[in-house]
Amino acid sequence: MRTIYRGTREGLEQIDTYESGAWINLVNPTPDEIREIVSWFQIPPDFLTDPLDIDERARVEREEGSTLIVLRIPHRESPGADIPYTTIPLGIILTQNVTITVCLTAADLIDEFLSGKVKHFSPDKQSRFILLLFYRNTLLYMRYLRDINRMTTQVERSLYRALKNEQLIHLLNLEKSLVFFVTSLRSNALMMEKFHATGCVRMSEEDRDLFEDMIIENKQALEMANIYSSILSDMMDAFASVISNNLNVIMKLLTTVTIILMIPTLVASVYGMNVALPFQDTPYAFAFTMALSVAFSAIGILIFWRKELL
Repeated sequence: MRTIYRGTREGLEQIDTYESGAWINLVNPTPDEIREIVSWFQIPPDFLTDPLDIDERARVEREEGSTLIVLRIPHRESPGADIPYTTIPLGIILTQNVTITVCLTAADLIDEFLSGKVKHFSPDKQSRFILLLFYRNTLLYMRYLRDINRMTTQVERSLYRALKNEQLIHLLNLEKSLVFFVTSLRSNALMMEKFHATGCVRMSEEDRDLFEDMIIENKQALEMANIYSSILSDMMDAFASVISNNLNVIMKLLTTVTIILMIPTLVASVYGMNVALPFQDTPYAFAFTMALSVAFSAIGILIFWRKELL
């Protein structure tokens, strides 16, 4: 799908023609749309196809007067997905005073710009637009990291009583999301260093301040992801032991109950033998047997309770 926008005083306006200062947003473009963009702006075809590879790394590439920036962005999966958050590549192409973004699926980062959440933004100011994409992407990472931390806390509350592996599997999926985040944030940091070193766009003093803030935020997001990943890994090890201990407690209780139930069975079995036993010919034989069973069972319960087996 292809949409074209230009900046106005009221915000973004969707247009139908290519013009200078426009922003072309491509979401899972068709081969015909790719050929049209390549033909119109004379850019290498792989500038449009590479960002459609889910495993494409973050990088900066210049060729034939055009610049390709591949940025790894966080992506929230559907509610029923096993892994709640992953990362996907976003291609940013700078050519002929036109900015082209291409992504395999609708991205939350792009939606923030389209919905008007990003203030004082116009696509005709390329350097500012690119830096805002970097900056908002880092903030999006930090927001999703806080969501993962909240989800971890919710799973933690139920793990204390857990006997199954469902909660541990949930934590494992959250850890996978953190691994995706750490890897992408590191590759983004390397890409941003190359972006600054190659001077892809001219930056004003205000843009340079924004770039420095963005570098700091990216380092902070990377540090948060590393900390959460370390905590989650240690938590999984600890709660694996908790689940095993909970299971041992249940097995100990069941074993104790089984031993207690064996006492009445033993007494009844003895009085059922074909030998002479006390009180078996009296009318109180049954009551005596039951009383003896209860007494021995009570003694057994007392012994187990004192040894903290109950």
